[in-house]
Amino acid sequence: MEDISSFLARVFILFGIIFLFIGILLLFFEKLPLSIGRLPGDIYIKRDNYVIYFPIVSSILISVFLTILINVLIKIFSR
Repeated sequence: MEDISSFLARVFILFGIIFLFIGILLLFFEKLPLSIGRLPGDIYIKRDNYVIYFPIVSSILISVFLTILINVLIKIFSR
């Protein structure tokens, strides 16, 4: 039983560090010329009464980054 709680504690600490890192990055992304959510390829349609926004390229970029990160974390924790 201690093995499960120890593993769960490590996972929570790891996710906390990851969320902290992502939060810090998001603060600095505002100052970059190409910020996440406003990349070329993201669809933005503004008409008189409505706005449609599809962050396709941003979603793909975030998905690739998270896939790489999760695979690295699995390799580290599977040792």
